[in-house]
Amino acid sequence: MTEFELEGYEFIELNKLLKITGLTGTGGEANTFIVDGEVIVNGAVETQKRKKLRDGDVVEFQGEKVKIKKAY
Repeated sequence: MTEFELEGYEFIELNKLLKITGLTGTGGEANTFIVDGEVIVNGAVETQKRKKLRDGDVVEFQGEKVKIKKAY
């Protein structure tokens, strides 16, 4: 599991996380995977493209896991 630190922000949107971490090539690609129900957040399928992810949330996509962590 990799960790993504929220540096100076309270949250990151799901589609942006997938793009920034390189799990998808583009934001549009991320949106498609999310709407198609291929992304899991905290153990449940998530279809909201702009779902706000905060400290402690875990995203699963294509066998990869990313934990959101607040930077202190």
